[in-house]
Amino acid sequence: MFLGEFKHTIDNKGRLAIPAKFRTQLSGGAIITRGLDKCLFLFPQKEWENLASKITNLPISQSDSRAFARLMLSGASDVEFDSQGRILIPDSLRQYSGISNKAVVTGLYNRIEIWDEIEWSRYKSKTESASDQIAEKLGQMGI
Repeated sequence: MFLGEFKHTIDNKGRLAIPAKFRTQLSGGAIITRGLDKCLFLFPQKEWENLASKITNLPISQSDSRAFARLMLSGASDVEFDSQGRILIPDSLRQYSGISNKAVVTGLYNRIEIWDEIEWSRYKSKTESASDQIAEKLGQMGI
């Protein structure tokens, strides 16, 4: 399980250190892809396989299904850790997310999100200011 928020610097080659507490859970392989809200998703191999299976079973006759599959699957890339626990974030994913040199790595239980530090700050402020409304909506959903 991934929990927490960590600030890291991305070097000039596009490498990002993943927090040590997350690395053991990714030792069986990991996939990075475009996420939602301008972030990147980093999945352990098994979680990725579960999600990819669900996505590929969506009806291709529906445009939203095709669009979501394209977003998630076409941008996906295997990641490997170097000896310092860093991964290389492909240029296309750095461009998509707007990540330049400062990033925030957040643990969200079954996945990791990687954000540009400024985007994360904006998103977090917006979400925190709407927390009452969000909680009310989730309460209506039984959460």
